[in-house]
Amino acid sequence: MAILMDDVIQQYRKWKEQGEGLRGKAKQAMEARFAELLVEAVRISEDYKRDFGAVLKPPAVVTAFRFKAGAKAKPKKKAAAPAPAPVAVAAVVDDAKTAALVKKLAAAKKKLEAAKAAGQATRALEDKVYEIEDDLRLASQAG
Repeated sequence: MAILMDDVIQQYRKWKEQGEGLRGKAKQAMEARFAELLVEAVRISEDYKRDFGAVLKPPAVVTAFRFKAGAKAKPKKKAAAPAPAPVAVAAVVDDAKTAALVKKLAAAKKKLEAAKAAGQATRALEDKVYEIEDDLRLASQAG
């Protein structure tokens, strides 16, 4: 009975070693395939943008897809976007906090416009602009 147990253990160890080797090969193959698919997706995205002037949207199951465009894929410079309209503040901006909020809002709107022009995600920037505008309204109501 002990001989049979030793044989089973030996077979199990051999099977486990073979599985580990196959696991390592499968891991490398999957990593290589993943990289190939991402490179191909980038090429298609760049071609689409160049040919049709729009950015491809990834499917809903993909929450993030970012890539750095190569040197040859730099977008052409566009005319400067018009400056965002100043926020109407009822009181004169003499309060340091209000002045800082107005400055912060202008910078956030500039970043938002740049992101829109570059076709990047803008939700976080839009939220930031909304929060600053809210803070500014509260500050002007308190003053």
